Amino acid sequence: MKPNTRNSLILALLAVLMVATRVNHWAPIPDASWAVFFIGGFYLRNWTRWAFPALMALAVAIDYAVITRMGISFWDHYCVSAAYWFLVPAYFAMWAGGLFVARNYKRAWSTLGVAAGALLVSVAVCQLLSQGSFYWISASVPNPTVAGWAANYVEWLLPYLRTTATYVGIAALVQAIAAGASKTALDARADDAHKR
Repeated sequence: MKPNTRNSLILALLAVLMVATRVNHWAPIPDASWAVFFIGGFYLRNWTRWAFPALMALAVAIDYAVITRMGISFWDHYCVSAAYWFLVPAYFAMWAGGLFVARNYKRAWSTLGVAAGALLVSVAVCQLLSQGSFYWISASVPNPTVAGWAANYVEWLLPYLRTTATYVGIAALVQAIAAGASKTALDARADDAHKR
């Protein structure tokens, strides 16, 4: 498969995954947005200039559609404040984690440690930016305190990490299967060439 075709397919799949899961953050199928950006950074590193903004615009469009469908003005929703725009660097932290894994990818099990570390750091930074900005900047928290912020950060970090790791783990499994199948096909061609 040509790289542009492969990237287009991956971008489309990531967009579908985000649309399917972001429409209701509390649905039985959890929001995959953080994982979408991490996976996007891994697969779409050469398209970062436009793929990241496209997925970011999609996230905002989904939020806009969901909020206005509830009969609320987008700008009046409690989640939309100056803090909302911190989602751009927060999601880019996820994208950067995927970029880091891609740069260190060796098609070996040793990459799993790199991926796990990058995912942990990316989620921690993403949570810091998204939750921290909401806690300190939005009017939703009437009396912010450092202790309250820290408790809130820790309370939500593990659920976000678990959800993101689940989606990224599924993507890593698919990647490992595809890489194994590709290696098997290449080995078969090489054996066939030697027999001739």
